[in-house]
Formats: sequence, structure tokens, C-alpha cells
Amino acid sequence: MTQAPTPTADTVRALVRSLLGGRTEPDVRPVAEGTPDTWWVGTRHVLRLAPDRETAVRRRRELRLRELVRPHVPVALPAGVAHGEWAPGLVYTLDARLTGGSGEDHDVSALGEADLAALLTGLREVPLRQAETLGVPRAAPRSLEELRQSAERAVRRLAAADEFDTARPERLTREAAAQLGVQQGAVALVHHALTGEHLVVSADGRVRGVLGWSEAVLGDPAEDIAGLALSVGSPAAVRAATLAGYGARPCLRGLWLARCDAVLRCAAALDEGTGAPHSLPLLRTRLRHAWEPILLERVTELRDEGPDGTA
Repeated sequence: MTQAPTPTADTVRALVRSLLGGRTEPDVRPVAEGTPDTWWVGTRHVLRLAPDRETAVRRRRELRLRELVRPHVPVALPAGVAHGEWAPGLVYTLDARLTGGSGEDHDVSALGEADLAALLTGLREVPLRQAETLGVPRAAPRSLEELRQSAERAVRRLAAADEFDTARPERLTREAAAQLGVQQGAVALVHHALTGEHLVVSADGRVRGVLGWSEAVLGDPAEDIAGLALSVGSPAAVRAATLAGYGARPCLRGLWLARCDAVLRCAAALDEGTGAPHSLPLLRTRLRHAWEPILLERVTELRDEGPDGTA
């Protein structure tokens, strides 16, 4: 397989000049240090360069998926300005930049939770057949029991490093994992990457937009509840999911998916050694968010719910 060229500022400037014109040199800079695939272009645009053909396929699909999702959700989605190939077989997408900050830098307010609830509601309304026609893949639900076993080992690793208190009252038992299995027919369009960096949040805590639709799948909606638990905290995520009509089972399933993921990723970062210090602060924040206590897990007696997990 041919090695893709590494994008440089000169590469990006030449591409942007061909797209936007203008006589002055465009102001371009990487969105994050060490990631040359995504660039700010002035204050109004963002350019993404697919580094490989697999990513290129997802980016092309994302352009079509955003147009399918847009009428169903109240928050803004990126609007494409231009797309094409920046190298043979590798696509670029130039989008208008959404106004607002990162969800990692701004807390979500009560109104922001309502925005998230409307997002979850809208995702459930996207026609599955149309999404599948666009090439959105189906993803089987994860086994909570397998995650539980792996997470218990990770908790011991974190406790040994003084990163986790094993005396916490919350614990996912084998019986609870079995109860929180996915119900038959509970399939929806799942964003699958509702991290803080993909939430555009205003200074007043409103969720103004959602980025990063290339990982979307047709699958378990509890995965998006889990993503929100890691990003905005378990109480806010569960409140948003409840407002969206989800019952106790998918809310608690999402909570425990997030908790297991959080301990597994944090333990993995500790074991990576030299790379760990760069990711640990964010992973510690997500670990804290996921393990925030919620009243629902203490008072809930699981009962039958609709096939989509709604009450």
C-alpha cells in the first residue's frame, strides 16, 4: 500500500487557496499539536484530510449522513463548503466552523441537557433503512458481562496506582450485568463518539452543535448515553436520556458501559508508560465523570420497557 504523504502547512495553504481564492496567504494551523490531519483555516473554516483510504470512505459517508440527520436534530451539524481529493484516493472536507467552545472546556447547563435530550430523541427518529443505504454499518451490542470482568481487573490496577478507591459502594454484579442486556429491537442511529471535543458548547452551557459523525453506527443507543456520561457526567447524561424518553434499563446500561470504559482506558494509559502523561489528565476527568453517583441506580427496580428502551 502506498504511503500517504504527510500534510504540511504549505500543502494546506495551496489546497485552501485553490478552494477559497484570495490574494493573501490563508492563515492555517493544526487543530491539535502532532495531528496534521485537521486544520483551522482562518476563523471560519476547518479542513480535514483523510490519512488513509478507510478514513476516506467514512468521511464520504459522513457528508451524506449529516444531511440525513440534520432535519431530525435541533443542534447544528457542520455544513460542507467543499470536498474532493488532496492525494490519490484520499479525500478532504472543508466545513464551516461552528460557533462555540469545546465540551471539554464548558460545562453543560440545564438547558444544555435539554439540547442533549433533543439530540438523543432525534437520533432515534432517523430512518434506519435510509442510514443503512448510505453505508452506515450495524454494530452488535457489547457484552456487559465481558466488560465487567475486564473492568474488575482494571480497577485493581488503578487501585494499586492510587487512582481508584475500591471501597466505593457502586459495583456492577454479574446479576446486574445480565439484567442490563440490550432488549430485542433496541436499535437506533448511534453517533458513537459523543466526547467533549465533539460537543460545541456556548459560554452559557447550551449545546450548539455536534461534530465527528464518521464513527456513526446502527446499534445500541446506550452507547451514546455512555459517551455523554464520560463527557458531561453521569447525572447530566442520565437526566438527558430520561428527558429523551429512555427508561431505567438503557440509562443504567449506558452508565455502566461508561464506567467500564473509563477504568479500562485509564488502566491502559498507565500501562503505556511514556505516552500516558499526555492522556491521563483527560482520562482521569472522564473516570470522575463516569463514576459520579446517580439516584437512579439506588432506587430502580427494572421493569419491562418498550423495544427501543423507552418507558
